[in-house]
Amino acid sequence: MENRFEKITHPFAPIFKRDSQILILGSLPSVKSRENEFYYGHPRNRFWRVLAKIFAEEIPCTIQEKSEFLLRNKIALWDVIHSCKIRGSSDSSIKNAVPNRIEEILCAAKIRKIILNGGAAFSLYKKFFGGTLEQKYGAKAIRLPSTSPANAACSLETLVEIWRKEFD
Repeated sequence: MENRFEKITHPFAPIFKRDSQILILGSLPSVKSRENEFYYGHPRNRFWRVLAKIFAEEIPCTIQEKSEFLLRNKIALWDVIHSCKIRGSSDSSIKNAVPNRIEEILCAAKIRKIILNGGAAFSLYKKFFGGTLEQKYGAKAIRLPSTSPANAACSLETLVEIWRKEFD
């Protein structure tokens, strides 16, 4: 499975409410996330640990806890890609990508900032949307280092330090 391309359609709905202020976009849920049926489901992905430290809360464990955590902290969550061909969880293998309809969230919520979780999410966002969403909705797009275990160059402490600046 890891060596062949698989056609993936995004399996999760976006998480947001009308009062969401920050939209975090990844590229596409990993194999582990799809198996666990929720965003950032790989046990070594540091996404939930980073956010828990930023907001000084316990790390959410269940899907319900994670959803409630996001909404309580006015965070919207989705991914740039709606569908694509991909090998395993390798962002570098993505081809034939079709974007999600990010405007659905921007129209419905009070998003002031869009955080792109890693280089692949940022590159895909720029490819599909350029600066059009920023101009139309006034939400600044910012690339942050990936919380993926593949980004071994950043420690948890470094990720928290860098990510925290965007939530102040």
